Amino acid sequence: MVGKMKKCGVYSVALVLLASVVFTGWSARASAATPITSDFRSLQASQIVGEMGAGWNLGNQLEATSNGTPSETAWGNPMVTPELIKKVKAAGFKTIRIPVSYLNNIGSASDYTVNAAWLNRVKTVVDYAYNEGLYVVINIHGDGYNSVQGGWLLVNSGNQTAIKQKVQRVWQQISNKFVNYDERLIFESMNEVFDGTYGNPNAAYYANLNAYNQIFVDTVRQTSGNNSARWLLIPGWNTNIDYTAGNYGFVLPTDTYRSSTIPGSEKRIMISAHYYSPWDFAGEESGTITQWGASATNPAKKSTWGQEDYLNSQFQSMYNKFVAQGYPVVIGEFGSIDKTAYDSSNNVYRAAYAKAVTAMAKKYKAVPIYWDNGYNGQHGFALFNRTNNAITQQGIINAIMQGMQ
Repeated sequence: MVGKMKKCGVYSVALVLLASVVFTGWSARASAATPITSDFRSLQASQIVGEMGAGWNLGNQLEATSNGTPSETAWGNPMVTPELIKKVKAAGFKTIRIPVSYLNNIGSASDYTVNAAWLNRVKTVVDYAYNEGLYVVINIHGDGYNSVQGGWLLVNSGNQTAIKQKVQRVWQQISNKFVNYDERLIFESMNEVFDGTYGNPNAAYYANLNAYNQIFVDTVRQTSGNNSARWLLIPGWNTNIDYTAGNYGFVLPTDTYRSSTIPGSEKRIMISAHYYSPWDFAGEESGTITQWGASATNPAKKSTWGQEDYLNSQFQSMYNKFVAQGYPVVIGEFGSIDKTAYDSSNNVYRAAYAKAVTAMAKKYKAVPIYWDNGYNGQHGFALFNRTNNAITQQGIINAIMQGMQ
């Protein structure tokens, strides 16, 4: 989420046929074909959604940046430790989403070589979760923000040919790094990519986003091995539910190069969306709206929209458009900020909101992944203290786990 980057706050900041020049030199760089490993399980949509359970975001860590260069501690969090991940697992979470920015850690054209030390650190943090038996989601996160220094994955940029080459090369390197990981590792192409303008998407820019998704799928698949059968997570415009499920230009990528071992009736594509509605409760840094849902006691502190009926309609639209067609939905981010400084009862409603979102995800067979930015205190999203690994919001964690029952 663009609006959750800094540790202390929340602020808002058609399938395209690609010319062959985009992929010039690809085959020379691709790894040799490798077989699918024996430990890789071919799970159907309902199976993998069931196993992924409720998830948690390791936010404001590997996507944190300083002057255009990713830096794990740049936004006030300590280095990620295995102990933190073990605590998250013990709390009941089964999936960890690890946002990753690359930015200035990508070299110049045409090789676009990713800094080896950075990719190794990404692998180390992935292994903390993967080795605990958890599902892990990794992506290219902040590179698609117009508001981030060094951002390049920009749908509104004039140099789309170079961007497409860069997407292809970076995902090729990431894919080769993780080719032997089993089905519990999921790649997500990008995060909240749009032109920075709220409102109906620009059709030409949406076509660029669709092109990035298609390059991502083709590139990952052609690195072969487990990547030929791995589940891949695809976002629409700004991971917005309306602009993904509605008739605004989203195009599902084709999966031409996937393994022939996957039955033709099954998918290996997931759809990504985020949920922070109503924003005046979930993310707006003011004390005006601090309550949510049917249990709210003060109408003046409750938003005029975005309650249970709206939540239901949003998740139902994703179900009808995608889940019913065999494409699982992942609510890759959801949550609400701490406003107890304005209303001492706020955490009661944060828990009610978390339970409702989680329960609705379960109802509509989606995977809910809570956004945790590591910041405890006013306007923070954190559930844990990353310095001492203590749980700071047991009530919200309880609510998430109750919603999954």
